Amino acid sequence: MDSKPNIDIALVSRLIATQFPRWKDLAVRPVASGGWDNRTFHLGDERTVRLPSAAAYSLQVEKEHRWLPRLAPLLPLPIPVPLAMGVPAENYPWHWSVYRWIEGETAKRERIASLPRFATDLATFLVALQRTDATDGPAPGQHNFFRGGPLGVYDGEARQAIAVLDGKIDTDAASAVWEAALAAPWHGAPVWFHGDVSWGNLLVRQGRLSAVIDFGTSGVGDPACDLAIAWTLFEGKSREAFRAGLTADEAMWARGRGWTLWKALITVAGQIDVNPVEVEKSRHVIDEVLADHAQRA
Repeated sequence: MDSKPNIDIALVSRLIATQFPRWKDLAVRPVASGGWDNRTFHLGDERTVRLPSAAAYSLQVEKEHRWLPRLAPLLPLPIPVPLAMGVPAENYPWHWSVYRWIEGETAKRERIASLPRFATDLATFLVALQRTDATDGPAPGQHNFFRGGPLGVYDGEARQAIAVLDGKIDTDAASAVWEAALAAPWHGAPVWFHGDVSWGNLLVRQGRLSAVIDFGTSGVGDPACDLAIAWTLFEGKSREAFRAGLTADEAMWARGRGWTLWKALITVAGQIDVNPVEVEKSRHVIDEVLADHAQRA
């Protein structure tokens, strides 16, 4: 496991002062929801500083600096655009970024005025992302934990988690969902995808979707990994609105269930004795995925 450096206000202040002295007088303070893969801090009122928390996430910095400025003008909602890239210093070993701050609150259910409308707006954004030119874009790999690639890369993990959870979930149904996902491979041309469409990476203002953030796991390939929010946030009419907006066929929907199930399975199997809150959330996701598969079978 990567050792995680101590990333705090003092470190960020030193990095800014030495590498970007024009901003050295701006106050540094933690962002309320700073994330795990990266640590994020306010820099004054109009900027943020974002530092990878481990080597595995550091591969994403240069990717974002290259591609986000190209994608931003082509999309219907704001996305982060980097202002500057810092270099390793002060015993911090990786490149890091300064971004312009985007106003908004994370998309918790109670902040969303209408889930079906939110689902439609999100689908519209993802379709626009998929339609942008993917030439020379980053293929799935270590930089994004193989999001957008074949689900088979996680076949061993998924099957092991199902075995561990025997007697705790419906393992026959979980195996059926996983097999169906593997049997529906992607045959299209590579397209842009976000890679981590979750409520924490979607911003809301006045009850509506206002921005999409954190493109660290983005790339070009199969966009089915972006469907996970259909089972982690949406349900009923909002789930159907999301699917309709994406015009997702049965194969894409099956792969989306597969990506969602894999993540939920490994979360429950890995944290069942240490994090009951996260386990309960992931159990609910597993139930939603299994029920959706049974309904459409």
